[in-house]
Amino acid sequence: MRAPGRLALVLVAMGGGHAFSAPAVTLIRDVRVFDGERVLPRASVLMREGRIEAVGADLPAPAGAEIVEGAGKTLLPGLIDAHGHVRGPALRDELVFGVTTVLDMSTDPAWAAERRREQRGGQGLDRADLFSAGLLVTCPHGHGTEWERIPTVDSPAQAQSFVDARLAEGSDYIKIVHDDNRTFGKIIPTLDRPTLQAVVTAAHTRGKLAVVHIGSVPGARAALEAGADGLVHLSPDRPVDAALVALAKRQHAFVVPTLSLNESLSGVSSGASLIDDPHLQPYLSPGVRKNLRGHFRLGVAVDFSTVLASVALFHAAGVPVLAGTDAPNTGSWHGVSLHRELELLVQAGLTPLEALRAATSAPADAFRLPDRGRITVGRRADLLLVDGDPTTDVRATRAIARIWKLGVPCDREAFRASLPRDRRPLLYGAGTVVILALIVLRRRARR
Repeated sequence: MRAPGRLALVLVAMGGGHAFSAPAVTLIRDVRVFDGERVLPRASVLMREGRIEAVGADLPAPAGAEIVEGAGKTLLPGLIDAHGHVRGPALRDELVFGVTTVLDMSTDPAWAAERRREQRGGQGLDRADLFSAGLLVTCPHGHGTEWERIPTVDSPAQAQSFVDARLAEGSDYIKIVHDDNRTFGKIIPTLDRPTLQAVVTAAHTRGKLAVVHIGSVPGARAALEAGADGLVHLSPDRPVDAALVALAKRQHAFVVPTLSLNESLSGVSSGASLIDDPHLQPYLSPGVRKNLRGHFRLGVAVDFSTVLASVALFHAAGVPVLAGTDAPNTGSWHGVSLHRELELLVQAGLTPLEALRAATSAPADAFRLPDRGRITVGRRADLLLVDGDPTTDVRATRAIARIWKLGVPCDREAFRASLPRDRRPLLYGAGTVVILALIVLRRRARR
């Protein structure tokens, strides 16, 4: 065992790098612990050089350890967002709100590969970890092609070579689109069922998960019948039926309902309530607040209650439900919207404890990430400390006291100081100074 001391860690930010000195050993003492599965009412957690070394009552403090008093607080595993789309500085935003891992569902593969290379080298400790599908799998003119020119597949014969190309780019799993947009009133092309089946089989041949973007209950059935490991959306066209739930259960599939997205699709600004939360507001830039206030205007009626009903049916049957936001779609943003997602999962019928599992141990299990999602000996010290008890009121996850990634504290105040400010108060202040100066000069001229 190494002697405790100070561990020098190099953090590489999106725009460069800087040296950061963090305690090699930290003891969080007398804290309520949600370990990813259950609650320990009073425990201490010792982390050493990025890993959890011990969990138990009344742990002795090693010499030189930083002591964090946890009375009245709850310690959780770092949160996992099971559906995001990240680029640029998004991963830094994620970490500031307690999300230490993002499961990306489509981004630039070269950018994602570089982030993962840095992660493997112990860099990027000022941002969330990234696992990614890379480029999604879609057909010519299908969903995904409206944003950028990407390769497509249109026959079963192309499936294996297409999947192999994504894996060569570094994809951690394969995301497939099976959605003709019928639910939202404008039909577009999508993969036919033989090609869908071939792509799922191709992913499984290489030992990779195949997850499917769907936009309707029939689409969800087709995906599960093809052997999909998970549905990364639920659709608002109608609640799922008992046969579909039973199929998901037999297939050991999981679902990511993206409730924040579906709420915004229904015409409600899913992120609006986050803006005024005093625990969150100081870390939201004007641009982020604008996006959180938004919602979709589709021209068709979308009933959010159907998605809540589907979540309740899957959950009651024991199908794993994972928390995922689909940020940064309108009405959501990176990191912060996962706190709304947890609240909506409780609204759908999960207990607060079950909702917390949906953002920690459940996605770690579903996406085969054995080093995170739980507070147990040997796992990464990716931790979130909050005031209060989110196992009884899930909104307490917003009252963030501390965040650690691999044992390194997240500097939330530096992030806050770096945010662009709304210029209106500044301009108002400058105008006031000018007016007062003119008044003074006029009075002097009259003398």
